[in-house]
Amino acid sequence: MQVFNSDINNHNGAKVVTTIKNLLYLLLFQLFIFLLLACTANKDEGAPTIDDPLIDEKEYTLVWAEEFDIDGPPNPDNWSFEEGFVRNQELQWYQKQNAFVENGLLVIEGRRDTFPNPQYDPEKGHWRNRREFVHYSSSSIRTDGNHAWRYGIFEIRAKIITEPGLWPAIWTVGEGHEWPQGGEIDIMEFYKGQILANAAWAGTQRWQAVWDSYKLPVSELGEGWSDEFHIWKMEWTHDFIKIYVDDRLLNTVPLGGTINKRGTIVNPFRETQQVLILNLAIGGQSGGDPSNTEFPSRYEVDYVRVYQLQ
Repeated sequence: MQVFNSDINNHNGAKVVTTIKNLLYLLLFQLFIFLLLACTANKDEGAPTIDDPLIDEKEYTLVWAEEFDIDGPPNPDNWSFEEGFVRNQELQWYQKQNAFVENGLLVIEGRRDTFPNPQYDPEKGHWRNRREFVHYSSSSIRTDGNHAWRYGIFEIRAKIITEPGLWPAIWTVGEGHEWPQGGEIDIMEFYKGQILANAAWAGTQRWQAVWDSYKLPVSELGEGWSDEFHIWKMEWTHDFIKIYVDDRLLNTVPLGGTINKRGTIVNPFRETQQVLILNLAIGGQSGGDPSNTEFPSRYEVDYVRVYQLQ
């Protein structure tokens, strides 16, 4: 094959151009790696921000836990009981014997009962006294006098039955303060086919609350949802309250706006310690009609854990 000088020159020139291009690509790749490493090195992975969907729990320390691992009554070092007809014109009579620990679970059992109302007094006009008989019983346990917290991550694994008339809840109120001046946080409540995640504080009138509420229809959660345990979390900082179920964010409450409209407490979620309540209400102002619901009905809690920054 015959080769001309011009062909040789063109061939050598192409090799030079290719070599230069390859060097440029290599330099650009090395520059990209350098910038990537520099950004990673400058990032403070130990500093959670309020934009995180859930602050990494490795930054928190477990400060209290109830694992419900001893059969019998709930631990009196952790829990106290509400008794009688308490609020919201609910149908259940709260009593100690409806809450017990069994096989590693707290069971709060709603029952259909009939016995005389110990508070019955037809001369009094209050709804608690007008009822001659009790037709349902349940339990409500609280950490009053034992434990209270300000800020942290609260995690509760529980299973609820989503039937008409049932009103299970995981919630907090300000310790030692009249409701709602001390604030209320509903980590979970269910009634009338909906899961709720709420916060409340004082309105302009006594016993009146301002609500920040979210409602999620159980029908959107899929068939069999109430047959399983689920994990509720509440992340509470100086800036916000975030409430989750199974890591699904339900509600974000900015604490810059949770200002009481009456009373001596300005912002209950920045000024109070909150006590935790686990209860199963039946009927009442929001619970609905339980007459066609099967009883006994069990609200089961696997554990309660509280983490705080140390």
